[in-house]
Amino acid sequence: MKRFSVIIAALASVILLAACGSSNSSTSSSKSSKTNDTQLTGQSDGSYYQSVIKNGHYLTSKSRGVNVQQNGNQLNLKSFEAGLMNISKKQFSTGKYVFQEGQYVSTDTAENWLGRKTKSNPEGLNPAGKNTKVPLYLQQMDEQDFLTQDGNSLKMSGMTIGLGINSVYYYQKQAYGATYQMNLSDAEIKAQGKKMANEVLARLRKTKALKNIPIVIALYKQAPDDSLVGGNFFAYSVNNGSSTSVSNWTAVNEKNYVFPVASGQKGPSNNSDENDFSNFKTQIQNFFPNLSGVTAQAQYMNGSLTGMNVNITTQFYSQTEIISFTQYLQSTASKYLPTGVPIDITVSSTTGVQSFLSRSTNAKNFTFHIFNSY
Repeated sequence: MKRFSVIIAALASVILLAACGSSNSSTSSSKSSKTNDTQLTGQSDGSYYQSVIKNGHYLTSKSRGVNVQQNGNQLNLKSFEAGLMNISKKQFSTGKYVFQEGQYVSTDTAENWLGRKTKSNPEGLNPAGKNTKVPLYLQQMDEQDFLTQDGNSLKMSGMTIGLGINSVYYYQKQAYGATYQMNLSDAEIKAQGKKMANEVLARLRKTKALKNIPIVIALYKQAPDDSLVGGNFFAYSVNNGSSTSVSNWTAVNEKNYVFPVASGQKGPSNNSDENDFSNFKTQIQNFFPNLSGVTAQAQYMNGSLTGMNVNITTQFYSQTEIISFTQYLQSTASKYLPTGVPIDITVSSTTGVQSFLSRSTNAKNFTFHIFNSY
């Protein structure tokens, strides 16, 4: 029996909404407009898209969060959405295009496409067969729409589709029984992903509004359920005009690592980033011993660090202790962590997030916010 689950990733949605340029009126661009009950959010930063509000409501994606199985690693969902947006920006500039959550692939359609191909579901992109012998390759998909101004209205001018391909297939031989796993090779992942991309492109072209617009299809390798990082995109294709099959692929050299790198695991080729993090970790643990864990997720593109998310788990209960620690982090992170890349630091305990620090690519200092305990 097919089983589907719709995961509403609240945190990921908040991040994506912020990334689309939503802002208050004091910082937004003057481009904010109303057209046929359609309003743009305005643009506070040129690296983010303006997004669309229709009839007073933000349109949520119809396909995001639909999975063929329960996605055991929520980091897959977050890195999938963030990575897909980065690929979109290569084709659809933030200055020319307006972002809209996917509106053409409905929830029902996404569920059918993510299912196995059967007599009752001829649209299934996953191969027919028994769960114990034939793996499910396609795990998740997402759609991003891009519009341009056409007089007093907006017109559909581009689309990006992301396909998340499993690296490990999890299955049960009987209901509620033990869970088994089947590792999938990179060759399988690439072959299945490219085959499905051709079919998806041909299907999208049957919709009138999508016949002649550029459609980007990106392939994502899901990380295993027990991974401490999300997966990564490995290829994308830009399909212009009315093309119904994919002719060219561009390789994406994207990798995620966890610092400190576990024994026996392979780290990035440039170990200076890991050494910088190790020095930072040692420094803060020496001064504040009540830390349960200090880890980082580092993102690399073509071998170069592009961003880092540091997670610090504390056992602090005093508000003054949290304030002192956050202030110390601000100066220590600026001194020890790599420069020239965006870095976020989240300080949390069993009671929730205690403080948050952030530094953008070109900034020298970290800004922070301390969450009150009352």
